[in-house]
Amino acid sequence: MLLSPFRPRPDRLRRHLAAVGVVGLCFTACAGQPPADGEAEPPRTPKTYSIENFLDTTVYAGASFSPDNRRILVSSDASGVFNAYAIPVDGGEPVALTDSTEESIFAAGYFPFDERFLYLADEGGNELNHLFVRELDGSVQDLTPGENLRASFYGWADDGTSFFVGTNERDQRFVDIYEFQADGYERKLLYQNDAGYQFGGISADRQRIALVRVNHNADSDLLLHDRQSGETKTLTDHGEDVLYRSFGFSKDGKALLIGSDEGREFAALYLLDLATDERKVLVEADWDVSFARYSHSGDSLLVSINNDSRTEVRLYDAELNRRPLPELPNAAVSGLRLSRDESMMAFYASSSKQPSDLYAQPVGGEPRQLTRSLSADIDPEDLVEGEVVRFASFDDLEIPGILYMPHQARDAAKLPALVWVHGGPGGQSRVGYSAMLQYLVNHGYVVYAINNRGSSGYGKTFVQLDDRNHGKGDLQDCIASKDMLIKTGHVDPDRIAIIGGSYGGFMVLAALTFEPESFAAGVNIFGVSNWVRTTQMIPPWWESMRKALERELGDFDDIEYLRSISPLFHAENIQRPLMVLQGANDPRVRQEESDDIVAAARANGVPVEYLVFEDEGHGFRKKENQEEGYAAIRNFLDVYLKGDPPAETDSAAAEIDAAAETEAAAETDAAAE
Repeated sequence: MLLSPFRPRPDRLRRHLAAVGVVGLCFTACAGQPPADGEAEPPRTPKTYSIENFLDTTVYAGASFSPDNRRILVSSDASGVFNAYAIPVDGGEPVALTDSTEESIFAAGYFPFDERFLYLADEGGNELNHLFVRELDGSVQDLTPGENLRASFYGWADDGTSFFVGTNERDQRFVDIYEFQADGYERKLLYQNDAGYQFGGISADRQRIALVRVNHNADSDLLLHDRQSGETKTLTDHGEDVLYRSFGFSKDGKALLIGSDEGREFAALYLLDLATDERKVLVEADWDVSFARYSHSGDSLLVSINNDSRTEVRLYDAELNRRPLPELPNAAVSGLRLSRDESMMAFYASSSKQPSDLYAQPVGGEPRQLTRSLSADIDPEDLVEGEVVRFASFDDLEIPGILYMPHQARDAAKLPALVWVHGGPGGQSRVGYSAMLQYLVNHGYVVYAINNRGSSGYGKTFVQLDDRNHGKGDLQDCIASKDMLIKTGHVDPDRIAIIGGSYGGFMVLAALTFEPESFAAGVNIFGVSNWVRTTQMIPPWWESMRKALERELGDFDDIEYLRSISPLFHAENIQRPLMVLQGANDPRVRQEESDDIVAAARANGVPVEYLVFEDEGHGFRKKENQEEGYAAIRNFLDVYLKGDPPAETDSAAAEIDAAAETEAAAETDAAAE
């Protein structure tokens, strides 16, 4: 996601360059060829599906056990808009608990002792979330009322009698911490945040609060605030750039669970003794530890590792012995949750060919699949698995990415291809299901989801290689990936386009302006075109990340440099067809950003298609808008990469904004993973 709020988290810490793997991994396997010693099977001729088929697939997210462990609270877009649902653990259809038709609702969790629940919702994607409670009788109360404020849910107190919330209602730049009583919702201020610190957890006795100070995108510190004395002290002392992250307190409050890349390329998990400042290594790997959490009793430790663009989940007991987890064929486990009494676990399982499905399992028992998210009309064998493939870039740096090779790739067939660029800066393309990518692959497009230099997950050296170098080395990686695609033997060199959202959208515009002959076409999904304006219009609640963004992008006062990397000021170079998609309510990449680049490209006489969704923000949540947008993207690519005649459009939601020819502006951000 472009300009996604920076957090000092291990999944942004990076892998050592020398450990990045093998160049040109297994192209024949990626193309679906049989093993050398196996009898050749006839190539599969897949059935092709409509975008309606792919969007008939249901998204499920989150997992919160009801107090009696009989239901799991999730968010789902089954109705076309995200709502809250209760899924019976013993099996059965999800029960809708909210019925929004306009705004997306994302469940935060059940109350510990009854089936009230909390959820977050904004207005039209403006990211000004409020926290709501849904009562047992179905009524709803906004716990954070007001205009132009943003609320965050920080979790429940250890005893379950209260919960913690952050809001910027006092000062839009800073998020204060409040405690709300579960009975009556009376609240009190726990910490007034006048320095832009980020929340890192609160002890069970509510007397100490962990905070994170972001110094820049490669350096952060941990602090401890004592509510009795009012003292806030720094816990970390380091000379080099080190990223620290707090995962919360131990059960007794005497230690802090932290992630750190100090003295190493990847973040490890430590236990920091708050009395002695001693650190004990709990988990280290050849990749970043991206998440950790103690169970409610403190007897179990849940850990996630960013393992080569895949999530690896581990569960440890109190002595740090690995506990067995479910093993499902051809699927990866993620999103593991334990019930409050730790008798049940819930998790998701997914792959490139299978969207995330929810499972429940008694601890020590067998898993039960609770959802079937893929459309019944789609045969998963018609979809393709993503394969991690690396190549040597223009300067011989190894660049990883995920290759999706269509079943149509066979014999001497030459297919069109897409280089997909993730959001950021500092994001990562990960192995998993994407309706849009599978839709394009199903219709004969080779897709390479590149993790260009500057991507997270490959070591702290790698992630910093694009600092103050955007649209340069990272763009050259995208261009160099074309050679890898061509060498597969299945890609037409003259029919390779570039596509991306948020920061990836900026990369699309950078390609079309700074290297105008490098790609046959470009699809920009709410990408930045004018860094001068974007940096001046950063939402006020990102004040704590300002230094990090300046370290990443360049000094915000250096107008000439920002102009030099802004595609808008070089738009006269655009000569290839361009498509732009934009949410009218996007607070990160304002609509003016897209309006301006569209107007400038049209002034060149270049074919330009522009779709504006009036009820979306930074990322398209509503299925009807996804249907319009994804279908339009494929139609655009079919016209300019396959030579097909344009399909008729009958969408009011995906309209071409005529005002774009006279207005101008620019900005960009990171979309929704």
